[in-house]
Amino acid sequence: MQTHRVQETKSDAAAWAFWVLGLVGLAGIHRLYLGRPVSGIVWLLTGGLCMIGTIVDAFLLPGMIRDAQT
Repeated sequence: MQTHRVQETKSDAAAWAFWVLGLVGLAGIHRLYLGRPVSGIVWLLTGGLCMIGTIVDAFLLPGMIRDAQT
């Protein structure tokens, strides 16, 4: 018996919108959305690693989106 796993695609626009929320205090939501729960919770609890992690994520986000879509 074969089981087919339905792949959920992640929206670029939604990921970026969640990242923007990190700039106003909800850091880590984009990581939770993209399937990175541990780092998402760390970002939530530390304010995006004192905003440094949130700013770095602006450069890492395209790769995280690609990884979530594969």
